Amino acid sequence: MKKYALIPIDNRPVCYTLPMQISDIDNDTELFLPERQFLGDLTKNADTKAILNWMESLPNGLDAIIISLDTIAYGGLIPSRRSNDTTEDIKKRLDALKNIIKTKNTKIYAFSSIMRISNNNINEEEKEYWSEYGKKIFQYSYECHQKGLVTTDIPPQILQDYLNTRQRNFEINKLYLDWAKEGIIDTLVYSKDDCAEFGFNVMEAQQLQKLIKENNVNALVKTGADEIPLSLLSRAITSGKNLKIAPVFTQKDYTNKISKYEDISVFESVKGQIELAGCECCDETQADIILLVNNFKNEQGELVMGVDVEGFSGQLNLPQKPYLIADILNANGADNNFVKKFLEKDIDFTTFLGYAGWNTTGNTLGSAICCALMKHFSTNLNLSSFKKLQLIRFSDDWAYQANIRNTLKKENAGTNINLVSEKMKPYEQILIKKFNAKFHEIGYNFPWQRLFEIEVSIS
Repeated sequence: MKKYALIPIDNRPVCYTLPMQISDIDNDTELFLPERQFLGDLTKNADTKAILNWMESLPNGLDAIIISLDTIAYGGLIPSRRSNDTTEDIKKRLDALKNIIKTKNTKIYAFSSIMRISNNNINEEEKEYWSEYGKKIFQYSYECHQKGLVTTDIPPQILQDYLNTRQRNFEINKLYLDWAKEGIIDTLVYSKDDCAEFGFNVMEAQQLQKLIKENNVNALVKTGADEIPLSLLSRAITSGKNLKIAPVFTQKDYTNKISKYEDISVFESVKGQIELAGCECCDETQADIILLVNNFKNEQGELVMGVDVEGFSGQLNLPQKPYLIADILNANGADNNFVKKFLEKDIDFTTFLGYAGWNTTGNTLGSAICCALMKHFSTNLNLSSFKKLQLIRFSDDWAYQANIRNTLKKENAGTNINLVSEKMKPYEQILIKKFNAKFHEIGYNFPWQRLFEIEVSIS
């Protein structure tokens, strides 16, 4: 029996229920999670005391513990940008975490975010002043990195608060390097979320990479965020194993293009996710698993933002070897052309290792690889759970994100669950038939009361 524990970033489905759904693929795997109510959301911080108590109560003999350091330090990923806690307050919580880790005698995989800089005036996940100064702060950050010090008309008190928050988080991130040097953390990942070519976050990432090299610690700086815990679960799954994954691209001449919200090429993103999962990137002839990547030509689409790009139009030949699919033609939402062609095929569930097509390229890759590895290395496969997960992913990434979400937005329908349930019916029928799934009921809700993410539940 393999046993892992995970402290997620927050309580969103992709952060909380998706890891459980993946672990359910193998009956010989047990995943421990704190109660969902302990985790933060869009407006609420995590109950760090309750989570630390839960961690203390974990059984001995776990194979690995995966920790979102932001959850303990600030109360979650979003609170890390909003929190006004002092460095001393944060260090107290982290000291408590460190003391618990020392008693667990197991591998620790931990990750922390490099604070993002969104190029918009939306304060839904930022401090209040972002609604007025978000774009200006982004521009100031970009130009300071690109040109050096520049002038700005951002009010001094707002700019100072922003810079103080950044500096505090950066100091905390440097603290984790000491933990890695002490052997408290086996693998440490710094995640870069919503990146551009220049910015304070890019500068911090470069400084952290320099410190990692100087201190010779097992730490990495990776583009992405929400998928990182799954990538680290993958790393735990592959520990002590040797697995080779070959990426195969639908647009092989365009792998040098850069996805939205990322700062590296598609190929580098794919290679980085494979390696973060503890696997080797190789060519097809050497591969144990094929990673079929449905990539874009010149610009990545973004359906809900009105960026509609040419979909897959070639011949879809599914690999004979074990394979998984990362659908990254769009930033958030499947490629309808590709999914249609895939669903026309006969799916061999002995070789098919899963599909994902949600949010950023990194999000899609990290989650798809984790699912594939759990199935590939399963010692007691639960095929029903695998099919259930695929039904959820296609319902979310294809039916909702690529089709229904835009309709709700255009109709100004808001988070109308009855309307969603009605519009999902035709897709449900296609998927249930395709996956030969015997489920009683499919339900939907908007966990954060916004259209961005939906939760698909199947009983």
